[in-house]
Amino acid sequence: MPDLDTLLTYTAVVLGLFLIPGPAVLLVLARASVGGRRVGIATGLGIAAGDLLHTAMATIGLSAVLMTSALAFSLVKYAGAAYLIYLGFRALFERSGDLRLGSARLVDARLAFRQAVLAEVLNPKTALFFLAFLPQFVHPEQGSVAVQLVVLGLVFVVMSAVYTVLIAFAAGRVADWLARHRRIGRWQGRVIGAIYLGLGIRLALQER
Repeated sequence: MPDLDTLLTYTAVVLGLFLIPGPAVLLVLARASVGGRRVGIATGLGIAAGDLLHTAMATIGLSAVLMTSALAFSLVKYAGAAYLIYLGFRALFERSGDLRLGSARLVDARLAFRQAVLAEVLNPKTALFFLAFLPQFVHPEQGSVAVQLVVLGLVFVVMSAVYTVLIAFAAGRVADWLARHRRIGRWQGRVIGAIYLGLGIRLALQER
Protein backbone atom coordinates (compact mmCIF):
# COMPACT_ATOMS: atom_id res chain seq x y z
CA MET A 1 0.00 0.00 0.00
CA PRO A 2 1.22 3.55 -0.68
CA ASP A 3 1.90 5.45 2.55
CA LEU A 4 -0.49 8.14 3.77
CA ASP A 5 1.66 11.08 2.64
CA THR A 6 1.91 9.66 -0.87
CA LEU A 7 -1.85 9.04 -1.04
CA LEU A 8 -2.64 12.55 0.17
CA THR A 9 -0.24 14.12 -2.33
CA TYR A 10 -1.57 11.95 -5.12
CA THR A 11 -5.19 12.75 -4.25
CA ALA A 12 -4.45 16.47 -4.19
CA VAL A 13 -2.75 16.33 -7.60
CA VAL A 14 -5.61 14.31 -9.13
CA LEU A 15 -8.16 16.72 -7.65
CA GLY A 16 -6.22 19.63 -9.16
CA LEU A 17 -6.37 17.97 -12.57
CA PHE A 18 -10.11 17.36 -12.26
CA LEU A 19 -11.02 20.87 -11.14
CA ILE A 20 -9.82 22.35 -14.44
CA PRO A 21 -12.47 21.52 -17.07
CA GLY A 22 -10.95 19.12 -19.59
CA PRO A 23 -12.27 17.03 -22.50
CA ALA A 24 -13.92 14.48 -20.19
CA VAL A 25 -15.85 17.14 -18.25
CA LEU A 26 -16.91 18.93 -21.43
CA LEU A 27 -18.08 15.64 -22.95
CA VAL A 28 -20.16 14.82 -19.87
CA LEU A 29 -21.66 18.32 -19.91
CA ALA A 30 -22.48 18.09 -23.61
CA ARG A 31 -24.12 14.67 -23.22
CA ALA A 32 -26.07 15.71 -20.12
CA SER A 33 -27.23 18.94 -21.75
CA VAL A 34 -28.65 17.06 -24.74
CA GLY A 35 -29.71 13.71 -23.28
CA GLY A 36 -30.33 14.54 -19.66
CA ARG A 37 -28.78 13.58 -16.34
CA ARG A 38 -28.90 9.82 -16.91
CA VAL A 39 -26.97 10.04 -20.19
CA GLY A 40 -24.43 12.39 -18.59
CA ILE A 41 -23.87 9.97 -15.70
CA ALA A 42 -23.50 7.05 -18.13
CA THR A 43 -20.88 9.04 -20.06
CA GLY A 44 -18.92 9.80 -16.90
CA LEU A 45 -19.03 6.18 -15.75
CA GLY A 46 -17.89 5.09 -19.21
CA ILE A 47 -14.87 7.36 -18.99
CA ALA A 48 -14.08 5.95 -15.53
CA ALA A 49 -14.41 2.38 -16.87
CA GLY A 50 -11.95 3.24 -19.65
CA ASP A 51 -9.53 4.61 -17.06
CA LEU A 52 -9.90 1.36 -15.11
CA LEU A 53 -8.74 -0.59 -18.16
CA HIS A 54 -5.79 1.79 -18.55
CA THR A 55 -4.93 1.15 -14.90
CA ALA A 56 -4.95 -2.61 -15.49
CA MET A 57 -2.71 -2.30 -18.56
CA ALA A 58 -0.32 0.09 -16.80
CA THR A 59 -0.11 -2.26 -13.79
CA ILE A 60 0.70 -5.28 -15.94
CA GLY A 61 3.26 -3.41 -18.02
CA LEU A 62 5.03 -1.61 -15.19
CA SER A 63 5.09 -4.70 -12.95
CA ALA A 64 6.73 -6.61 -15.80
CA VAL A 65 9.34 -3.85 -16.09
CA LEU A 66 10.16 -4.07 -12.38
CA MET A 67 10.54 -7.86 -12.66
CA THR A 68 13.28 -7.16 -15.21
CA SER A 69 15.21 -4.91 -12.83
CA ALA A 70 14.81 -2.05 -10.38
CA LEU A 71 17.01 0.04 -12.68
CA ALA A 72 14.57 -0.49 -15.55
CA PHE A 73 11.71 0.71 -13.37
CA SER A 74 13.73 3.80 -12.36
CA LEU A 75 14.37 4.53 -16.02
CA VAL A 76 10.64 4.27 -16.71
CA LYS A 77 9.98 6.75 -13.88
CA TYR A 78 12.53 9.19 -15.29
CA ALA A 79 11.12 8.81 -18.78
CA GLY A 80 7.64 9.40 -17.39
CA ALA A 81 8.80 12.48 -15.50
CA ALA A 82 10.44 13.81 -18.67
CA TYR A 83 7.18 13.24 -20.56
CA LEU A 84 5.17 15.08 -17.89
CA ILE A 85 7.65 17.98 -17.99
CA TYR A 86 7.29 18.07 -21.77
CA LEU A 87 3.50 18.14 -21.42
CA GLY A 88 3.85 20.85 -18.80
CA PHE A 89 5.91 23.16 -21.00
CA ARG A 90 3.65 22.51 -23.97
CA ALA A 91 0.54 23.31 -21.91
CA LEU A 92 2.14 26.47 -20.52
CA PHE A 93 3.06 27.89 -23.92
CA GLU A 94 0.15 26.56 -25.97
CA ARG A 95 -2.42 29.16 -26.88
CA SER A 96 -5.76 28.20 -25.37
CA GLY A 97 -9.04 29.68 -26.49
CA ASP A 98 -12.28 30.21 -24.63
CA LEU A 99 -13.99 27.09 -23.28
CA ARG A 100 -16.94 25.98 -25.37
CA LEU A 101 -19.16 22.91 -25.11
CA GLY A 102 -18.93 20.67 -28.14
CA SER A 103 -21.98 19.47 -30.00
CA ALA A 104 -23.45 16.09 -29.05
CA ARG A 105 -26.20 14.09 -30.69
CA LEU A 106 -29.01 12.49 -28.72
CA VAL A 107 -28.18 8.91 -27.63
CA ASP A 108 -29.47 6.63 -24.89
CA ALA A 109 -27.52 5.92 -21.70
CA ARG A 110 -26.21 2.49 -22.81
CA LEU A 111 -24.81 3.84 -26.06
CA ALA A 112 -23.33 6.85 -24.28
CA PHE A 113 -21.56 4.52 -21.83
CA ARG A 114 -20.16 2.28 -24.57
CA GLN A 115 -18.98 5.22 -26.64
CA ALA A 116 -17.27 6.81 -23.65
CA VAL A 117 -15.47 3.56 -22.73
CA LEU A 118 -14.30 3.06 -26.31
CA ALA A 119 -13.15 6.65 -26.73
CA GLU A 120 -11.17 6.57 -23.48
CA VAL A 121 -9.59 3.14 -24.08
CA LEU A 122 -8.54 3.99 -27.64
CA ASN A 123 -7.03 7.35 -26.67
CA PRO A 124 -3.23 6.90 -26.87
CA LYS A 125 -2.66 10.11 -24.91
CA THR A 126 -4.54 8.63 -21.96
CA ALA A 127 -2.46 5.45 -22.10
CA LEU A 128 0.79 7.45 -22.13
CA PHE A 129 -0.48 9.62 -19.30
CA PHE A 130 -1.17 6.62 -17.06
CA LEU A 131 2.22 5.09 -17.82
CA ALA A 132 3.94 8.38 -17.01
CA PHE A 133 1.74 9.54 -14.11
CA LEU A 134 1.24 6.50 -11.87
CA PRO A 135 4.93 5.52 -11.44
CA GLN A 136 5.73 8.93 -9.94
CA PHE A 137 3.92 7.87 -6.76
CA VAL A 138 5.20 4.29 -6.56
CA HIS A 139 8.01 3.33 -4.16
CA PRO A 140 9.27 -0.25 -4.74
CA GLU A 141 10.93 -0.31 -1.32
CA GLN A 142 7.49 -0.01 0.31
CA GLY A 143 6.17 -3.28 -1.08
CA SER A 144 4.46 -4.71 -4.14
CA VAL A 145 4.57 -2.33 -7.09
CA ALA A 146 1.48 -3.99 -8.58
CA VAL A 147 -0.56 -3.38 -5.40
CA GLN A 148 0.54 0.26 -5.24
CA LEU A 149 -0.34 0.80 -8.90
CA VAL A 150 -3.76 -0.80 -8.45
CA VAL A 151 -4.53 1.33 -5.39
CA LEU A 152 -3.43 4.54 -7.13
CA GLY A 153 -5.36 3.64 -10.25
CA LEU A 154 -8.51 2.81 -8.31
CA VAL A 155 -8.30 6.10 -6.41
CA PHE A 156 -8.09 7.91 -9.76
CA VAL A 157 -11.02 5.94 -11.20
CA VAL A 158 -13.27 6.42 -8.14
CA MET A 159 -12.50 10.15 -8.00
CA SER A 160 -13.18 10.42 -11.73
CA ALA A 161 -16.51 8.59 -11.42
CA VAL A 162 -17.67 10.67 -8.44
CA TYR A 163 -16.59 13.94 -10.05
CA THR A 164 -18.23 13.29 -13.43
CA VAL A 165 -21.45 12.07 -11.77
CA LEU A 166 -21.59 15.29 -9.76
CA ILE A 167 -20.95 17.25 -12.97
CA ALA A 168 -23.83 15.38 -14.67
CA PHE A 169 -26.18 16.17 -11.76
CA ALA A 170 -25.25 19.84 -11.91
CA ALA A 171 -24.87 20.01 -15.70
CA GLY A 172 -27.22 22.95 -16.16
CA ARG A 173 -25.57 25.14 -13.55
CA VAL A 174 -22.02 24.14 -14.59
CA ALA A 175 -22.78 24.80 -18.26
CA ASP A 176 -24.21 28.21 -17.38
CA TRP A 177 -21.18 29.02 -15.24
CA LEU A 178 -18.77 28.02 -18.02
CA ALA A 179 -20.78 30.09 -20.48
CA ARG A 180 -20.24 33.12 -18.25
CA HIS A 181 -16.55 32.31 -17.63
CA ARG A 182 -15.30 31.06 -20.98
CA ARG A 183 -11.96 32.74 -20.47
CA ILE A 184 -11.09 30.06 -17.91
CA GLY A 185 -9.89 28.06 -20.91
CA ARG A 186 -7.05 30.54 -21.33
CA TRP A 187 -5.79 29.65 -17.85
CA GLN A 188 -6.39 25.93 -18.23
CA GLY A 189 -3.05 25.21 -19.88
CA ARG A 190 -1.13 27.23 -17.32
CA VAL A 191 -2.63 25.43 -14.35
CA ILE A 192 -2.29 21.93 -15.81
CA GLY A 193 1.20 22.77 -17.09
CA ALA A 194 2.23 23.87 -13.60
CA ILE A 195 0.91 20.59 -12.14
CA TYR A 196 2.85 18.49 -14.67
CA LEU A 197 6.04 20.48 -14.12
CA GLY A 198 5.58 20.16 -10.36
CA LEU A 199 5.46 16.37 -10.67
CA GLY A 200 8.70 16.33 -12.62
CA ILE A 201 10.42 18.58 -10.09
CA ARG A 202 9.01 16.46 -7.26
CA LEU A 203 10.70 13.36 -8.67
CA ALA A 204 14.01 15.16 -9.11
CA LEU A 205 14.00 16.37 -5.48
CA GLN A 206 12.82 12.99 -4.23
CA GLU A 207 15.70 11.15 -5.87
CA ARG A 208 18.17 13.54 -4.27
